[in-house]
Order: sequence, then structure tokens, then C-alpha cells
Amino acid sequence: MPFVDKKTLCDEVNRRRTFAIISHPDAGKTTMTEKLLLLGGAIRLAGSVKAKKSKKFATSDWMELEKQRGISVSTSVMNFEYRNYICNLLDTPGHQDFSEDTYRTLAAADAAIMLIDAAKGVEPQTIKLFEVCKLRGIPIFTFVNKLDREARDPLELMHEIESVLGIPTYPMSWPVSSGERFRGIIERETKSLHYFEGRNTTTETAARVIPLSDKEQISSLVPEDLLQEALESLEMLEMAGDDFSHEKFLKGELSPVFFGAAMTNFGVRLFLEKFLEMSPSPSAKGSSQGKIDPLSSEFSGFIFKIQANMDPKHRDRIAFLRIVSGVYEAGVNVTIPRLNREIRLTHPQQFFAQDRSTLDRAFAGDVVGIYDPGFFSIGDSLVEGGNFEFEGIPSFAPENFAVVRTTSALKRKQLLKGLVQLCQEGTVQMFVDESRAASDPVLAAVGSLQFDVLLFRLKNEYNVDCALDNLVFKHARWTNASSEEIAEAKSKTDVVTVRDMQGNYLFLFKNDFALSYFQENCPKISLFKSNSTLHGNMMKMSTDLFEE
Repeated sequence: MPFVDKKTLCDEVNRRRTFAIISHPDAGKTTMTEKLLLLGGAIRLAGSVKAKKSKKFATSDWMELEKQRGISVSTSVMNFEYRNYICNLLDTPGHQDFSEDTYRTLAAADAAIMLIDAAKGVEPQTIKLFEVCKLRGIPIFTFVNKLDREARDPLELMHEIESVLGIPTYPMSWPVSSGERFRGIIERETKSLHYFEGRNTTTETAARVIPLSDKEQISSLVPEDLLQEALESLEMLEMAGDDFSHEKFLKGELSPVFFGAAMTNFGVRLFLEKFLEMSPSPSAKGSSQGKIDPLSSEFSGFIFKIQANMDPKHRDRIAFLRIVSGVYEAGVNVTIPRLNREIRLTHPQQFFAQDRSTLDRAFAGDVVGIYDPGFFSIGDSLVEGGNFEFEGIPSFAPENFAVVRTTSALKRKQLLKGLVQLCQEGTVQMFVDESRAASDPVLAAVGSLQFDVLLFRLKNEYNVDCALDNLVFKHARWTNASSEEIAEAKSKTDVVTVRDMQGNYLFLFKNDFALSYFQENCPKISLFKSNSTLHGNMMKMSTDLFEE
């Protein structure tokens, strides 16, 4: 690897911050992303996810379908610098149908920002994403958003977060009312009021910071009853609440809470500065050889996302790599343990949604893009001078199934190429049912909207018109049973068997009863919700199963 002295390596790694933003749909996640980019100088004007008439869209929603529907369907990776910190921001999809992409992305994050709608509180998708963060021990910041609209009582919100999510909270700031009466937030550490004035949604309006001791100035700006209500709530927190513990926070056992309004960019700068100060630098990652220290001199990393056709003109495939240790420079030789193959990496690329630029050097904590010749898979480890593998990327059993058809036999080759590439991304999963025609692959997805994305991208990126016939199945389970055991199981039940793109067998079940009936009648056959349980990381995908 290229020589970098220990101090430089340490300094560079310690100023990295790699984090994901998670929330229920419509809690303001993409808006928050835009405002963080604005503060970091990465953009000059914040976009609106739903600004269809003006044709100005959120920077992170680069995919054509995202612009049309006004939702995020794929994780966007963006890099920016703020006051000597290098930020790797992962904007994840909020809709539950695209949870797989979010779950995979969280494997690459060292911290998470959880957005809560101040009017709605803790919502179902937030609960699911929080649980993933908790399982991984990821430190979680909470940002209670949309205070410029009518909101619930902040004490009630704090209680809900603690009772529903099961994590203690510590408010770092406190709101002075909400909606039309919103007057700002009180910063607890400095005992000052950040006064809210103006509702500019595209640029930052600098907050006027007034010490609470300056009662004359505050009384001229804030109605006495609103200020008194906020101060009384704060006093209750001081009396009943525990002190902040940075150690518990880093373990994911305590969440610091901030209040603000991302749309009007209020409270976001205060949050960003505290976040960068408090959040951890790149952490050690578990592997087959134990924890890998980010300050290790040898390069290593893992692929958590693959995206095809980011540049439609070139039909390229980009693998997103989280660097775990060492330094990445062009020409570094690495081993892919899954393939037992050594490759030389070219120049790392830094991403800003779909835009990219070439980097001279990248360090542990950075998320970079590398060109994928077609053999990378999600979860692959890239290791210099070793042969270990990082802990696998989680995958989930699909619950929606369909058969895909194309109206033109001449487009079959294009269809298969598109399906394989999109399946490698994790857009959907593809199986072959050997009892069906070879021209009709079976597709599977966690959420039904994944099918809409698939059809749109097949048409938009591969020029293939397709139709889907929904299947009645609701559960898929992988198995390591022998051919004889599978044949015996099929004779006892009405289970359907398929193979995934690595040749592994799965059982498909129509409903909960069918699954329970199978388990009762075939108790010796093991069932798995993920093929990674069987064989570790995903194997290289191939169209061989679908050749006529």
C-alpha cells in the first residue's frame, strides 16, 4: 500500500464522520439531507422533493422515478466537508417497501440520525429502522422535525420515544412553542435562545442567539406565556432527568435529542455542529478474524451497495465501498475472499448523488465508488494482505412474488441482462421455477413497490416493456436439504420449489398455514429466511439458470 505516516492516517481517520439518516416516510429526511448539504457548502440552493412544476428536485433524489414520484427509492451517497470534518452522508429510502436498501446501508454507517415528525411522533417504519440500529449498536441522534408546524407537547414526545423505542433520551435543546407561535429553541448547554425569524426554505437564515439572562431583549421578542411554558418544562427535565452520558450514547444506550425545522433550516446548523462534535470517528468492524482496527495500515473494506446505469450513456456499474482500514489509492492490490481472486483497484470515485469526481486518496470511514466489471456482489470484502471476510450484509425473506413477461421475444436477451443487473443491485430477487417455462423468471420482493421500480427501470434503462403476473405465495424459505429430502417433502405437501441465482433451493408457501403445515410434516428439514445464513455472502449471479 502507499506509505502514509501514522499521524497523518490517525488525523485523517479521526475527522471522518459516516452516518445515515433514517425515518418514517414524510418525516422530512430528504429535506434534512438537503439542508445539511447547504450548510456544508455542497449546494447553494436547497431543492424540494415535490417541486415538480419548477423542475427543481432534491439533490439526493437523482433517479428519474424518484423525481416523478417525489419519494426516495434508493440510497444516495454524498460527501461534503464542514469545519475540517469529512462527512459521508447516506440518505436512505424512507418507504417500507425499500427497507432492504436501508438495512444494507446501515451496515456502512457509524452513526444514525433519526428524524421524528413533531406532530406524528414515533411511526412504524421508524420503529423497524431503530431496531436495526440497536442490533448493530449504532449511536443514534434524534432530531424532532417540523416545529414550524403545529406539534405535540415535547414532553409527551420524549416519553413516547423512550417508551416505544426503549431508549433513554437527553434533550440538547428545547422548543419555544410550535406552528405559528414558534419562537425558536433554547440551547441547554449555553443557556441561550436561538430566536426563530423568517421562513426561508431555500437558503439558511442565521438564528439570532440571545442569552437567557438578557430578559429585556427576549421579552420584546417572545410572549411571556410561551417563554415561561418552555422554561418550566426545562426545569422539570433538570429535576427529573439524568445527566448526559457520552459513553452510553456511543453504545447506543442513550439518544441526544434536538429540535428544529428542516424545511426552514432552523436548528439544523446547531444540530450539525453538535453532531460532528459528539458522533464517533470510524469504528472497528467485525470480521472472520475479529475486529478490524480503522487505524490499521493495511487497506480493507466491504461493498454494501451496487448501482447500475448511474450514467445511462455508459451503462456502467458502480460498487459502493465502505473503507474499514488503511488508505485507498489507485493501484492498490486487494483480494476478494469469496472469489479467491486478486484485483488491482483503480482511482476511487467520490459521489454526490449521481455526480462523481476522482479522488487521489481515501481513508477509513470514507464511502467511495469503484467500477464493477460484473463480478462484485453486495457483501463482498476487499482485503489487502489478508484473506478475512467482514460480517455479512443482512438480507430478508421476500413476501411478494410475480412472474415477469416481455411482449417481444426479440427482447429476451435484454430482459435477462436487465434482470440480472438489477437483481445484483438488490432491487428484487430472481428465482427459477423448473416446472415453468424458462422464459418466465420468478421475481420476489420485500415490498410491492420494488416491482414498480423494476418495471420502470427495465423500460427506462433497458428499453424492455414487461408485465408482471402476481403469484399467490407469501413466504420464501431457503433450505440446505438434499434432493431426496426435497422430493419427499413435495410428496407430503403442496410446497413449490425454486432455485435462486446461485442454485440454492427455496420453498415457496402460500400463507402462514402452509408454512406451519410444512414444518409439522417435515420437521427434519431446516428452513432459513436468508441465503446468507446458508452460504455467507451472495455468490456471483449468472443467467445460466435461465438459458433455454
